[in-house]
Amino acid sequence: MADIQIRKYRDDDAEAVKEVFTLGMSEHIPSSFMHLLKQPPTQMVFMCVFCALLASSKSILLPILAVTLLLAGARQLVSYMFNSYIDTSLKKDLNYITETYLEQKNSCFWVAESDGRVVGTVACLPSENLPECLELKRLSVRRSHRGTGLGKALSQTVADFTRDRGYAAVVLYTSVVQTDAQKLYEHMGYYKIREFVIPELAAKILNFTLIEYRLNVQGD
Repeated sequence: MADIQIRKYRDDDAEAVKEVFTLGMSEHIPSSFMHLLKQPPTQMVFMCVFCALLASSKSILLPILAVTLLLAGARQLVSYMFNSYIDTSLKKDLNYITETYLEQKNSCFWVAESDGRVVGTVACLPSENLPECLELKRLSVRRSHRGTGLGKALSQTVADFTRDRGYAAVVLYTSVVQTDAQKLYEHMGYYKIREFVIPELAAKILNFTLIEYRLNVQGD
C-alpha cells in the first residue's frame, strides 16, 4: 500500500475507471456459469433432455450434442446478463461520474493510483431506501493489486466519509458469486441484512441472488 494513493476522481480517469470496472465484472462470468450449473432446475433440464434424446434416438451422439449446445447457450445467457449490467452501469453513472458523484451532496468517487495508473475504485451516494445511510458502490480492484489491503482501504474511505457526514451506516449490495467481496465486508464488520433475487428474467433463471450488507459507523 506504500506506493498507492487514494484520491478523488478526476475527469482524465474516466477510461481507466471504466476499464477497471468492466474487467472486474467480467471476471465473475465463469463463477456465475458454475453457479447456474449447480442449480437443481438446470440439472433437471439437462438430464431430461439427455435421457429423452437417448431413449428416442438410440444413439449417444445426439444427446451429447444437445447437452453441449445447452451448455453453450447457458454460458451465453450468463455473459449476456453481465454485459447488460456493464452497459447499464456505464449509461447510469460511470459515463457521468462527475455529475453523479462529485456534484451531488454527500456523494463522492475515489480512485486508487499506483505509478500513475488507476488500480482501484470506490464510490458512495445517499441510499434511495434508507435515508440514514450512504450506499457503497463501484468497489473494484485490479487483479494485480488484490491481496494488498487495497480493497479494505477503499472500503474504509467510504466508512470514514459516511461517519464524517453524520450518517448512521453504510449499506451495499454484492452478489452470491462474489465470495471474496463477502469475506472482505464481513471481516470489516458488515453484517448481512437480506438476500434476494434480481427481478430481471435472466437473473431469475440463474437464481442470481444479491446480498445486502450494512456497517454501522456511528456506534450503537
